[in-house]
Order: sequence, then C-alpha cells, then structure tokens
Amino acid sequence: MSPFKGQTGLKRILNASGYSLDGLRAAFTGEAAFRQLVLLNVILIPISFFLNVSRVEQALLIAVCLLALIVELLNSAVEAAIDRISLELHPLSKNAKDMGSAAQFVALTMIALVWAVILL
Repeated sequence: MSPFKGQTGLKRILNASGYSLDGLRAAFTGEAAFRQLVLLNVILIPISFFLNVSRVEQALLIAVCLLALIVELLNSAVEAAIDRISLELHPLSKNAKDMGSAAQFVALTMIALVWAVILL
C-alpha cells in the first residue's frame, strides 16, 4: 500500500484537486501541443454554441474536443515517465512515445470526422 494513499474523505478530494491543477499547470507551461489544443478548444467549443445542431450533436462536438485534451495529458504523462526512467534511446521507449503520439493522432482525426459528419 502506498504511503501517499492515507487521506480519506474531503481531505483526499482537496489533495486530488490540487494535484490535478498542478498537472494542468505543468501541461500548459511545459507542453506546446497541450497549449495548441487548448487554443483549438477555445475556438471550437464556443463555435458549437452558435451552430444549428441538436443538443446531442453539440455535446458530441464538445466531447471530442475535450477528449483530445485528455489524450494529450496522458501522452505527456507517458513521455514524462519514459524520460524519467532514462533519456537513453531504446526501442521500447520509442514505441511507447510513438503509441502516445498515435493516440493523439486518432483523437485529432476524431475531432475532424465528428465535426465534418455533423456539419456536412
């Protein structure tokens, strides 16, 4: 059992919220790709409110945008963990980083496809 898992109740929720904000701050300050996705979300999400689409379609338009942010956070976490282990070039490290990048490519493709299907 981890010594960091000792908190319960409201204290645990407050700690977790602080860690989450720290993660968002680290991603925003240290990852250009995350900042670019935030900008994309700042543009696309407000646009979704002005489109003549159903609420379900609007929810999908917003959800795929937010999903790309989630994927980028996980991709950045994988990269940080790999770099923490070793900066040495290794095929498994390359595979892990490439798979994270591929996941983000799929998420961005999903944004384009969902927006295209709903708007066209």
